[in-house]
Amino acid sequence: MHQISANKDATRMAPAQLFDHLLTAIIVVDSQWRIQYVNAAAEQLMHQSARRLLTRPLTEQIQHASVDWAQIANTTRAGQSLTDSDVTWVVDGQPQKVQLSASPLFDQEDEGRLLLEVNVVSQQQRISKELTQKAQQQAAKELVRGLAHEIKNPLGGLRGAAQLLEKMLPDASLAEYTQIIIEQADRLRNLVDRLLGPQRPGLRQRQNIHVVLEKVRQLISLDNHEGIQIIRDYDPSLPDFEMDPEQLEQAILNVATNAADAISGQPNARLTLRTRTGFQTVIHGERHRVVAQIEIIDNGPGIAPHLQDTLFYPMVTSKADGNGLGLAITHHLIDQHQGKIDVNSWPGHTCFTIQLPIIEKDTLHE
Repeated sequence: MHQISANKDATRMAPAQLFDHLLTAIIVVDSQWRIQYVNAAAEQLMHQSARRLLTRPLTEQIQHASVDWAQIANTTRAGQSLTDSDVTWVVDGQPQKVQLSASPLFDQEDEGRLLLEVNVVSQQQRISKELTQKAQQQAAKELVRGLAHEIKNPLGGLRGAAQLLEKMLPDASLAEYTQIIIEQADRLRNLVDRLLGPQRPGLRQRQNIHVVLEKVRQLISLDNHEGIQIIRDYDPSLPDFEMDPEQLEQAILNVATNAADAISGQPNARLTLRTRTGFQTVIHGERHRVVAQIEIIDNGPGIAPHLQDTLFYPMVTSKADGNGLGLAITHHLIDQHQGKIDVNSWPGHTCFTIQLPIIEKDTLHE
């Protein structure tokens, strides 16, 4: 009886009061994206009170969104609803993964009003997506390795045949052509070796990650990247941990070099190397008590949205003269340290985040 009574009371509540009990963020905007109503969940999602949210259009309060606001407006203006389950938007400099639904509100007050429903993507969904991406990357890696071996085997025969042919040539001047064959075979072999990448973990030693980062900083500074301000934001409390310093240097250098290339020549170019200690972090479905978090941040033009999900696949690049191997090798090297690398990017901000588990001495013998 009490349950029925409570439900009857709930039906008498004003719509605004009902919306405040929802976990879904509800935002109503007019045709100019001016916010007319937000519920309590929306206030929490946007980190602001309703009073402040109502002062500016939504599109000005979202620093970046992976959705096209104009497309949403056009779709809903035609009387259709739209849902995107994989939206990244940035509020107060913090990226959020959300599911966004937009529906037109048909009323006489304003024909262009929209009802937006926003749900934060749960931790479990993020882990599931991460594991799926890891499986896809592993499949792509195995495919490339298979192709690389198929290419490498005949290259050896081609090179050997060219060397034998060179010895049998009646005219020494013709050796120029066999040398071209040998040089191109060697070039392809080197490319295939880079595709295959290091197959085994290197020599591990206890080292401080800041020693590695300082080497990367020095190399970037010396590599003709003039006008770039390199900012160091290190967490001195990060402990030493087991690593292959050379492999991690190569992994981080690949990312930092790409970042420096992206901002080279632009005014106020900044490259930030930041470290933090992470706690209770899930990496590839496994929870780690303490992790080292390394961020490489630049203020360049950003990475195109259609490249971000496949950025660590071999042969994927946005550079006209790039081969798409650097980040694939970086991903492989981080994997060998049981870590992970992610990217968040929008115009004016790109952040690569590397997380490496720190295994404490007292757990090594358990």
